[in-house]
Amino acid sequence: MTDPDPTTTGPLAPDDITADSPFTLPGFFGALSEGRLVAARCTECDEHMLPPRTACYSCGGRAVSLSEQPKTGEVVSYTSVNRPPSAFEHLAPVTVAVVELDSSARLTGRVDAALADVAIGDRVELRVRDPEAAGIDPAFDLSYEAEWPVHVFELA
Repeated sequence: MTDPDPTTTGPLAPDDITADSPFTLPGFFGALSEGRLVAARCTECDEHMLPPRTACYSCGGRAVSLSEQPKTGEVVSYTSVNRPPSAFEHLAPVTVAVVELDSSARLTGRVDAALADVAIGDRVELRVRDPEAAGIDPAFDLSYEAEWPVHVFELA
């Protein structure tokens, strides 16, 4: 489903990009906290961009629109991060995967499983969690990240 709102369909003027625009990280995480996974889609080459961008990184086009994305997909690559950022230190080692969503958009995120339990082709589903409920110390947040949720893939 494409959003017909003129502030979410490009090409956008600089004044259209406000702090809470869905094309900014705060806007992306704001939508995620509402349970919506939103990507930009280039209307020239059909590339999906997650988080959304105002210009296509595939063809350079500026004709983009927002579209709701499925929260299910398939692992296309994965690894273990043994020295994650401080906020995730207590969760090490952390399994991280590139997931191709059922829409063909790709999103990188933590997988709630041990590395040995994950394989290319595994079906996963995105879950959105409150950082404190996920065991993330709020002291590590930057001021603008305080209300951002944490996204985690769970094996389906």
